[in-house]
Amino acid sequence: MIVFDLKCQSQGHVFEAWFGSSADYEDQKRRGLLSCPLCGDAEVGKAVMAPAVAPKGNSRAEALPAQLAPSDGASIAMGAGEEAKMRELIQALARAQQKALEGSTWVGRGFAEQARAMHYGEQDRSSIHGEVALEEARALIAEGVEVAPLPFPVVPPEVKN
Repeated sequence: MIVFDLKCQSQGHVFEAWFGSSADYEDQKRRGLLSCPLCGDAEVGKAVMAPAVAPKGNSRAEALPAQLAPSDGASIAMGAGEEAKMRELIQALARAQQKALEGSTWVGRGFAEQARAMHYGEQDRSSIHGEVALEEARALIAEGVEVAPLPFPVVPPEVKN
């Protein structure tokens, strides 16, 4: 199964539709079988959507404290103007993260250990970023260690081309 966000031409309604394959979508579109469930417009096309990336064992959702993790099934439908605004906000957030990481050192899975060492004065304070399991992130927060989740995943330096 594959899911697409579709958008009607007349009203700009965005809705989700499931298909057996990309070919099934193309076939249904060609035969005029697609229509907007909100207004009935038969002029329907694919809407801009985020790529579906399968989570890994060290995925962002695992690394976020529960109160900061995105909720399952959370979504928003928006018109063309709102899409452009949202895209610009996301790009601004990505630029802010990139700027914040400029002076930060990647410590990988040693993040929790180093964050604790800095918190307890066993190591000089510096800006670090890395990976941490959800339960370990919760433990750091409970201890009062100053940590924050990053809004976007970071590619570890050792896997960059």
